[in-house]
Amino acid sequence: MSYNERMEELLEDLSVFDDWQERYDYIISLGRSLPAMPEEYRRPENLIKGCQSQVWVGAEVKDGRFIIHADSDSLITKGLIAIFIRLLSGLTPQEVLEADLKRLDASGLKEHLASTRANALTTMADTIRRAASDAL
Repeated sequence: MSYNERMEELLEDLSVFDDWQERYDYIISLGRSLPAMPEEYRRPENLIKGCQSQVWVGAEVKDGRFIIHADSDSLITKGLIAIFIRLLSGLTPQEVLEADLKRLDASGLKEHLASTRANALTTMADTIRRAASDAL
């Protein structure tokens, strides 16, 4: 599935919910469904600085595909990183760099998050893009 198809599916999934509490519950469920992060990626250099909670993001390229591994000690943050995994993991590094993540703003997500969590969303996206750039 292409990035655009993944984004459309995510936006459609979020639009089903009538209020933001239901959307938060959905995002938390995405985080709960993440597979356990391999221990080799849970190291200090993969810990994102500046986030209110602890967030680890590691990546690798397998068979030309960019694979994201992530975890957080906060359920909502884990759900937010799960969104990035859903949108970007499995694409090529070049596709990750070309992905228009501003389309996520159409969900209204940033406006409904505390400012620290909204900043974390930007930091996570930057971290993933940097890893994709390094993988080229």
